Amino acid sequence: METQEMMDIYKKFATPGAPHSMLAGMAGSWNTMGRFWMEPGKSPMESAGRSEQKMVLDGRFLQQQFTGDMMGAPFAGLGYTGYDNHTGKYISTWMDTMGTAIMVFEGTASADGRTINQTASYDDPVQGPMVWRSVTHFIDNNTLEFEMYATGKSGREEKMMEITYTRARGADSILKH
Repeated sequence: METQEMMDIYKKFATPGAPHSMLAGMAGSWNTMGRFWMEPGKSPMESAGRSEQKMVLDGRFLQQQFTGDMMGAPFAGLGYTGYDNHTGKYISTWMDTMGTAIMVFEGTASADGRTINQTASYDDPVQGPMVWRSVTHFIDNNTLEFEMYATGKSGREEKMMEITYTRARGADSILKH
């Protein structure tokens, strides 16, 4: 293959498209309200927070900086989400002050683009190997819902958390892109 032909292919796959525009619609300031289940069948803990999201690297990735509290202690997290034009999948990373691991999620969007489903594998230091599943729902232009489920040794999937994101200011549209 000729050098120019290779460069044209790389350029094509490096160019942001519609999925990146959809992620750009998530940029902005968000207030959050989360519910967290520590044990199945028990009442969830609730926690408020803030999320600042912006596109980075010329519109290729969405960066999220999250602050709030977890179990009565300050909590902060940092995540990145992108869409890989080559694999046709959304890729997300997440790291926070409750650990030293970097979680890596991969998945696809629903046909209408309003839901992103992703999974990650993680060897939890207490519970052992687990599969995590995240679901992001685009409810409307100013509301997102995020859910996290975990499947451990029991083989049963259990809901771990749900977070509602409400746009704090402005009316930038998530779904207009």
